[in-house]
Amino acid sequence: MRAPAALVGPRRSWLVVLLAIVVAGLALVLAPEPSTSDDTASNLPSTAESAQAADALQGLDSAEDVPAIVVLSREDALRPDDLGAAEQVRERLADLATGEVVGPVPADDGTAALLVVPLPQDTSDDENAALVEDVRDVSAAELPEGLRAEVTGPPAFQADLGAVFEGADVRLLVVTASVVALLLLFTYRSPWLWLVPLSVVGVADRTALAAADTFSAASGVGVDGAITGITSVLVFGAGTNYALLLIARYREELRRHEGRHEAMRRAVSSAGPAILASSGTVILALLALGLADAPFVQGIGFVGAIGLAVAVAFALLVLPSAMVLPGRWLFWPFVPRAGQADPSRDGAWARLGRRVVARPVPVALVSTVVLAAMAAAALGLQTGLAQTEQFRDAPESVVAQERLAESFPAGFSSPTRVATSIDAAEDVVTVAEDAGAESARVAGSDDTSGVAEVEVVLAEQTGSVESLAAVEELRTALDDVDPEALVGGEVAEDLDSRTTAQEDRTLLIPVVLAIVLAVLLLLLRSIVAALVLTSTTVLSYVSALGIGWLVFEHWLGFPAMDLSVPLLAFIFLVALGVDYNIFLTTRAREEVLAHGDTRRGIVDALAVTGGVITSAGILLAAVFAVLGVLPLLVLTQVGVIVGFGVLLDTTVVRSILVPALVALLGDRFWWPSRMHHRHRLG
Repeated sequence: MRAPAALVGPRRSWLVVLLAIVVAGLALVLAPEPSTSDDTASNLPSTAESAQAADALQGLDSAEDVPAIVVLSREDALRPDDLGAAEQVRERLADLATGEVVGPVPADDGTAALLVVPLPQDTSDDENAALVEDVRDVSAAELPEGLRAEVTGPPAFQADLGAVFEGADVRLLVVTASVVALLLLFTYRSPWLWLVPLSVVGVADRTALAAADTFSAASGVGVDGAITGITSVLVFGAGTNYALLLIARYREELRRHEGRHEAMRRAVSSAGPAILASSGTVILALLALGLADAPFVQGIGFVGAIGLAVAVAFALLVLPSAMVLPGRWLFWPFVPRAGQADPSRDGAWARLGRRVVARPVPVALVSTVVLAAMAAAALGLQTGLAQTEQFRDAPESVVAQERLAESFPAGFSSPTRVATSIDAAEDVVTVAEDAGAESARVAGSDDTSGVAEVEVVLAEQTGSVESLAAVEELRTALDDVDPEALVGGEVAEDLDSRTTAQEDRTLLIPVVLAIVLAVLLLLLRSIVAALVLTSTTVLSYVSALGIGWLVFEHWLGFPAMDLSVPLLAFIFLVALGVDYNIFLTTRAREEVLAHGDTRRGIVDALAVTGGVITSAGILLAAVFAVLGVLPLLVLTQVGVIVGFGVLLDTTVVRSILVPALVALLGDRFWWPSRMHHRHRLG
């Protein structure tokens, strides 16, 4: 894999930098609004039964509105005059509703009452947020002292989710850029060197998101705050990693050459293939997510691949020109001069490498046992979050939902919706009641399509394992009265999401592993090296997953992992984790070709790359940790697992385990490449 020629020269560098600024500016100005979707069923494949049920019920009058539920309660039981106050709230809400406001409906235990407010379903995010805010303001106005009104239901959840991402782009950009700036300043110990890679990566990030918006508008692939947040972190993390590797090689070449342009050309020529191979691995792995059924996973795949492509383009085309413009003084106070010795050859990483290769068997054994012990914690992993469990800090919609569940039947606020024929509707009601539902009724019908909706209130708590089993049982029971009946609603969508996530993992994990192996085979031309490096990266992923689950369960108190987290963490950790192995082993291959000794080659490679790769790993881990700025569990979980996994990969796997395995295998590590045969003959 060959790197592009560096576009550096006295005039050419200025042209490249100016052209990059113009292209980025045009991208930001001309980018259209992306395609978005906030329908829960939209994150399911169209083949999912709950998604088909939602489509079948679209034409019914009952599907034109979506209920917002106002929950009125006190710390203890309601007082006699509270229902009168609730009636006044109902009258005030009539002006906001698209139909009749139902209620107030008191709970049997007298602890709460509710109002059901129909709101329009086909609204934009901003329109829905404004409506929900109006409902909350009207409901809370002029209430008796101690009586509180809280709003839940699909419109409220949508509004609260949107509120999470208000200003998120700016907040995430500021925090990410600050973290990167601090780490670059610490890495280079120069008052201004860090500004160049940070500026280039920052422009790349904005350009990548503009390109993602353009792709979304053209393709219809939905993009939301979670997808853009992950993509931005990916661009900053990976882009800065590539910058660190290139700048480190540029500094090496400045010690060998008087001319900075020649030094940069050689740096790009040497580091470029590894950067292209590593970024290509990540891009191909992300593109593989396009095979997923879950639209959210597809969106991360396509948008993330676009982001990485932009990041590597800026790293290999724009950064070299930006670095050579100021000259050597950019590295002040540690300016590299031609003829200087490379201090890394006898530094701490060289000493670590020599100790590892001196006793490869015990080092490899201990490292593997430690990683396996961490991985064992993943055996108790639980996946699947209910709608009320998706926020780190519960918003009003979640608090109201939990309050509702305490006073009303478990499935009252999220009824299961069955699409059936008009003729079979009453039979479906009977079957649902016989199956143990709290209640069932015909909620509406359409004579033109012949479709009827049966609303089923489950006896089980929404999101519980029992509710999922109840939906499965209901689907099976309905086969006898209407084989064409479709069961939808929140619990059914949760069940279908779990099935989809499992199918996606089963398909995509082998595909991504095949991609990683293929790239390593093409780059290193060694079957043994490809298998060893892939295996260690997978072990690092499973270890991070195990530690992550321990942290979530016992420290942070999370009930489960989000369904998408294991797959996304696998993609990021395996694809990004193999980057560091690529950086290490390509340099080892270069050293072996120069000296003819595999053990010396891996020690020299670790000595030269150890500092920069560890810095890159710390930076990438810190950048992923920034996802915790947003209070969604899925982003927190991805950030923790990937962050810890990257640290584990750079400090244990790449620095200790891989050098030990290379030393243990010797020249066989390169089998069946020519290096292996040549060294054996030698």
